[in-house]
Amino acid sequence: MVVKVYGPTYGSPKRVLVCLFEKEVEFEAIDIDIFKGEHKQPDFLKLQPFGELPLVQDGDYTLYESRAIIRYYAEKYKNQGTDLLGKTIEERGLVEQWLEVEAHNFHPAIYNLVIQVLFAPLKGAPSDQKLIEESDEKLKKVLDVYEERLSKTKYLAGDFFSLADLSHLAFGHYLVNQTGRGNLVRERKHVSAWWDDISSRPSWKKVLELYKYPV
Repeated sequence: MVVKVYGPTYGSPKRVLVCLFEKEVEFEAIDIDIFKGEHKQPDFLKLQPFGELPLVQDGDYTLYESRAIIRYYAEKYKNQGTDLLGKTIEERGLVEQWLEVEAHNFHPAIYNLVIQVLFAPLKGAPSDQKLIEESDEKLKKVLDVYEERLSKTKYLAGDFFSLADLSHLAFGHYLVNQTGRGNLVRERKHVSAWWDDISSRPSWKKVLELYKYPV
């Protein structure tokens, strides 16, 4: 049965889409317009009680939270498509470690910037300049850590592309292309090379081609 992915044009669902392309899993994309509040409608809340994206339905199995979803499909189809988890338990440990780093260090800072720089103006809301400045500083420190790590390994978990790298694509795209902060990547030699590598993967190019960002 074809996997259904809700909200393909937004950032976090793209984390799921690129994973499914890497794992060669067939899916159907279901549009959800958050600007119209479709993610807060009763029918959607029955599936995702927090009213957030993404959400997947795989037969009678429903799952939400993008990192949980990509872990699930990387494991379910570990013998199909790209190996995104590593070949040893030690490699898997590093994949999980850097996924956590992305979730708790990289993502909060770039998410705040996306909301304040891109989405607040669309909603006619004032941007929080203090939060923007704090997020910029946090992001610089995170990318300094990445620069050190990537001076020693090609990818975050080692010399293989994994979920840890993949998970950066959706909001890394915002950082490099849409928030006016591409210099934060380009000023760091190894981070810049890593970004060029992962963002040029056919799976990500296909996501961008088929499911354009709303802003």
